[in-house]
Amino acid sequence: MTASTPKSARPLDGVRVLDLSRLAPGPYCTMMLADLGAEVIVVGGGRAGLPVSSFSRGKHFIALDMKSPDGQRALQRLARSADVLVEGFRPGVTQRLGADHATLSALNPQLIYCSLTGYGQDGPLAQAAGHDLNYLALTGVLGSIGPADAPPVVPLNLLADFAGGSLFAVIGILAALIERTRSGQGQHIDAAMIDGCLSLMAMHSPVWGSAAMPARGRGWLSGAAPYYRCYACADGRHVSVGALEPQFFATLWSLVGEGPAPDQMDMSAWPHIEAVFAKAFSTRARDEWSELFAGQDVCVFPVLDPAEAWQHAHVRQRHPDAGPAEPPTVPRFGRTPLQVPATDTRDRSVELLRAAGLSDSEIERASPPADRDRALSTRDAWPPPLRDGGATPRS
Repeated sequence: MTASTPKSARPLDGVRVLDLSRLAPGPYCTMMLADLGAEVIVVGGGRAGLPVSSFSRGKHFIALDMKSPDGQRALQRLARSADVLVEGFRPGVTQRLGADHATLSALNPQLIYCSLTGYGQDGPLAQAAGHDLNYLALTGVLGSIGPADAPPVVPLNLLADFAGGSLFAVIGILAALIERTRSGQGQHIDAAMIDGCLSLMAMHSPVWGSAAMPARGRGWLSGAAPYYRCYACADGRHVSVGALEPQFFATLWSLVGEGPAPDQMDMSAWPHIEAVFAKAFSTRARDEWSELFAGQDVCVFPVLDPAEAWQHAHVRQRHPDAGPAEPPTVPRFGRTPLQVPATDTRDRSVELLRAAGLSDSEIERASPPADRDRALSTRDAWPPPLRDGGATPRS
């Protein structure tokens, strides 16, 4: 990383990242680093999972045969000039590939090496397979989400993969880059998605079993409180009600309630409040309610689907150039504003390996054309080729 950068530079300009990860958490982590200005080189090849193509922006793509000595030597050459390496294999795999922390840090003591995995580098489950849902299950997150009389609700793969995984990995990498300016040394970051999920539960785990959160589907923030849940409208769509504070609840009740406002903290009053709200919201379409509550401090907003969200006036104003296939760069920087990096998924193996000092014959052995073709053919492999056979309802 350069000692000083121009005032107009992006926050991570001059930082080089090697990305050996697959699937979702690692590539999303490195996309955020690329958004911040880092040069990200994605090392593909092999058959260790399919990439998510929507995380490709701002990255350069190469392919290496990491099972061959030539491919391993090429990766080690790249690592000598890298600031960060991100990998998501089970513990021990990178050692077999000559790309483990001990090997690469011996070549580059300033390297920040981030292992982003489900269960971490040690413990009884370190070698176990798993996905987002499993990590949520083991950390109490899944067991706390959903109705009391039905199975837990699957919150897409947002919480473990991205919140508990990618975001915590980025935090660790950024912190290690700052620490390196003092120590001059890199270090190994063990970013486990179960660890991230446990941290995300810091507000909820301590009150589990109390009146605030007695069980799944019960308590204050679980959807049981009638002023913190969703209601169906006349058109079958929904509104979200988040009137937790007394002033918001009182205003909402004055607009849709009947008689004096009940004590919202008295759980015995909740069935009555729910019945009143459900009846009221069923009388108008979702967007009619949105217009009625516009400018009112009641914390009621429409439940939008992903396509609608990009058309909302507030989103359009803040992110006019963003869309479903191009999420915005976040957060905003006042002095060094971010621009959405270009997406270029062409194979850059020859160019980047030659720049690293490899000869043409070394490149041919380290990155055989067949490996490059295979990596290129799977670069747009998301989403999987599901077939619904006409079972999915059409809107």
